[in-house]
Amino acid sequence: MHPFADDSQIVYRPDAKASEQAVITTFMASLGLTSLAELNALAEADPSTFWQAVLDDIGWQWRRTPRAILDLERGKPWPNWFVGGETNVVDQLFRTNPARVALHWEGEDGERREYQAKDLRHLVLSVAGGFLQAGVGKGDRVALLLPMVPETAITFLALAAIGAISVPIFSGYGVPAVVSRLQDAEAKVLVTADGFYRRDRAIRLQETAVESAAAAPTVEKIFVVRRLGRPTAPGTLPWEALAAGSGSEPVTVRADHPLMIIYTSGTTGRPKGTVHTHGGFPIKAAQDLRMCFDLRSDDTLFWFTDMGWMMGPWSILGSGIVGAANVMYEGAPDTPRPGRLWEIIARTRTTVFGMSPTVIRSLRVHGEAPVRDHDLSGLRVLGSSGEPWDPVSWRWYFEVVGKGHTPVINYSGGTEISGGILGSFVTEPMKPCAFNGPVPGMAVRILGPGGRPQAAGVGDLAIAAPWVGITQGFWGDPDRYLETYWQTYADLWVHGDAVFRDEDGFWYVLGRSDDTINTGGKRLSPAEAESAALAHLSVREAAAIGVPDPIKGEAMVLFISLRGQVPDQAVARDEVAHLVEHYLGKALRPREVLIVSDLPRTRSGKIVRRAVRASYLGLARGDLSTLENPACLEEIAALRPAAPADPSPHAENPS
Repeated sequence: MHPFADDSQIVYRPDAKASEQAVITTFMASLGLTSLAELNALAEADPSTFWQAVLDDIGWQWRRTPRAILDLERGKPWPNWFVGGETNVVDQLFRTNPARVALHWEGEDGERREYQAKDLRHLVLSVAGGFLQAGVGKGDRVALLLPMVPETAITFLALAAIGAISVPIFSGYGVPAVVSRLQDAEAKVLVTADGFYRRDRAIRLQETAVESAAAAPTVEKIFVVRRLGRPTAPGTLPWEALAAGSGSEPVTVRADHPLMIIYTSGTTGRPKGTVHTHGGFPIKAAQDLRMCFDLRSDDTLFWFTDMGWMMGPWSILGSGIVGAANVMYEGAPDTPRPGRLWEIIARTRTTVFGMSPTVIRSLRVHGEAPVRDHDLSGLRVLGSSGEPWDPVSWRWYFEVVGKGHTPVINYSGGTEISGGILGSFVTEPMKPCAFNGPVPGMAVRILGPGGRPQAAGVGDLAIAAPWVGITQGFWGDPDRYLETYWQTYADLWVHGDAVFRDEDGFWYVLGRSDDTINTGGKRLSPAEAESAALAHLSVREAAAIGVPDPIKGEAMVLFISLRGQVPDQAVARDEVAHLVEHYLGKALRPREVLIVSDLPRTRSGKIVRRAVRASYLGLARGDLSTLENPACLEEIAALRPAAPADPSPHAENPS
């Protein structure tokens, strides 16, 4: 039984004419196919034919044509895609209709800018030349601690043009989280902003950047975008110095040349730097936007996200390759008015709009009036990613925003994937919160007990064959990459999600198989939060868990045990919460810090978060035979909320 069994009727059926004209329909027809099942079978049986058709569909251009589509000499974890091919992702952008607006931008303070494709290309190549003059070249890592401003997209693409490697970092992180990523990537340059606006407040980002760079010895220069008009800090350089560059045409790189390192958290240890290439991530992004979201060159895409999460680069590159316009917004979704996002959609005539369920839950509290006050008639596709839906919020999105006739494309995958594993399609019927099935090119399996594949029911999500866009390992840590995804079962990528397929063939993501916390669509390693808590001198042990939250989907609750007697436990709880906020950023502050005398651990000393979460939420605790001190779970259970929320777990989708 899946968690939405009482709300599992089909509520959307595609219009016959729209289905006939859909991108995925014409794509299948070009291969002589008529169904998604046939398309998925072809992609798995003949990947060369399938992926060549994808390249043709998105109009990918090579400087040197590959001699082979795929080489698996090193095994499935290390596929060599487009062997011998040479390109540059910037070659694929701004090719059609140079006079068309390619980028709409709006700041929370009301400032707006628009860029035609030809002007955007000129700026990208000017900044590329500026980086070369600053000593940045092919293979150098450049970190981007930037809000969603036009300079972010321009800088990202300029680095791609010269073959440098971008390292996007979430603009809401605290100093320690930024430092860990700068150090791991060995970033040579950091690009930041003096600040940005968030909920009518000016957030000072430059100070975070300067302090972080001071702890990262490889950082030689800091460039600062003057978003707030503040003076640049001593020792930093204005971003305008890059834009004054003499310009540089995109350099030739191999298909497997790294484009970016984007970090994702796991359940233990430091963040994982997933490596993505010129011939990987951009192709997957464009393919998914075409096949799942039906994106075309005359569309305008607006995905409410941040550059530090996968969906930021995904939307910039994917829309640019397709030739669609892109909308970027800096700020909160309901500031200064609850209808802010709907205003932007109406003003830019957005046709494809996406956000996380968390955002919808936060906007739904304002009622229907802010939506109905704006002309959203241009919308033809809605999207969602970042976490699972709850049925009430999904229906509000579909019925209020989509007027009950606009398809909601549910999209689930991850940073390591370059996009989606499961998706929905405008040509297929839809149930609330569900997926139609695998994104074409993803050889998805449901694994039952012992790793045996099964056609339906509940099981672990796995992928049986490599795909274009698969991460080329973790930066500097290939063994950890193999341990994370490839060593549970031979030749199977085990993603860490539990899934359910119902009798009608609809899919649902039920939750993570590991302990990763997903708050507001942002994956957080419990180890990072626990490390912050342990920096407090009074904290002996810590365990962070995710619990259901009506707005964020999942919130963090942090359990701590203390060293000896603490005079004022309320003060200690507040100090620990502040520490976590300092390390990880305000958005990842724990909802609660709870003090217990002990935490459950194995005989080897590993804290068992699964048992903590189950005890706190009143769920089945499972096998406790490995615990050294199971009696402590009763103290945790005694802290259980009086009226717990629906304890359905939450999983990570692309963000």
